[in-house]
Amino acid sequence: MPTAHNGSVDIEYAVHGDGPTVVCCSAAGLGAWQWSYLTTPLAREYEVVVFDYRGTGQSDTPDGPYTVADLGSDLDAVLSDHGARSAHLLGAGLGGVVAVEYARQAGRVDSIALIGTPTSPAAVSFDALEQLRAPLDDPQALERSLSVAFAPGTVEAHPEEISRIADWRGEDDAGPAGWDGQLAAMRAAELTDLYEVTTPALVFQGVEDRIVDPDAGSRLAEQLPRGEYRAVESGHLAHVEQPQVVADELIAWLDGQRDA
Repeated sequence: MPTAHNGSVDIEYAVHGDGPTVVCCSAAGLGAWQWSYLTTPLAREYEVVVFDYRGTGQSDTPDGPYTVADLGSDLDAVLSDHGARSAHLLGAGLGGVVAVEYARQAGRVDSIALIGTPTSPAAVSFDALEQLRAPLDDPQALERSLSVAFAPGTVEAHPEEISRIADWRGEDDAGPAGWDGQLAAMRAAELTDLYEVTTPALVFQGVEDRIVDPDAGSRLAEQLPRGEYRAVESGHLAHVEQPQVVADELIAWLDGQRDA
């Protein structure tokens, strides 16, 4: 895997497919596995870049707490190392906040697509988010903790896939220091003055999200000057729970940006 360098912090990333660049910015604490279900359909038409935040996967784990600016600078290091002059950003949860703030400050963002993204810490149930954390060496705990991330009944209905995800989590998710650092960034993240973010934006929101207020998605889309809203029959991780729905909507929307 390529490695980007942000000062003394090494950030690992992977590249799939060919075409306009889409960079995936992850939900807090969760590894690159979460994009596995979208990578194949996206990579048929786009170049998909997936990176591990500091504290996650094979990237370095510097002392925390982290900030959204820290994670945005990791994203910038990946784009620079990869040589991408511009990119579409796809962010989930905390990654959506990172994408919005990066689009506000950088001139190299073509569009942003956001999944379960809060507009402020008040829109986040941190008690529920803490339930998603589990020891990386305990597959059963990793499986059980996923219940809070999906709509009721999803975990019970797909035991084999949930077991597979638990295996991925044991390899990819953040350890305790990474979780603490990234949750600190999320607790301090406040999206304000969204009228300044004039990048085209597509906002997905799971209607049964127990981590982010389900009404946050429509509010975010309304506040973004070029925002569009899509409700998804899912919990917080819509891109994992309903990947075909998200992929179809996202690809059609991205293709529309190219045509424009």
